[in-house]
Amino acid sequence: MGLGLFIIMIAVGAILTFASDWELEAVDLDVVGLILMGVGLLGTAVYTSVLRRRRMVVPPVAPTVTDKDRRDLL
Repeated sequence: MGLGLFIIMIAVGAILTFASDWELEAVDLDVVGLILMGVGLLGTAVYTSVLRRRRMVVPPVAPTVTDKDRRDLL
């Protein structure tokens, strides 16, 4: 699941909650829209935190050269 899916979930949830006037007997579409928006926001937050962790660049550690290693090179 990518970031696009979570953004689509937020958009569909907002449309169901604020822009639709459909009524179903067994389903409250306002609550379904709020749930979709909440899951979309939570998914976006988790995805970006994981993505930030993956993009962290760890600087390389310079090898330590001791006197013994230096003598071996000569």
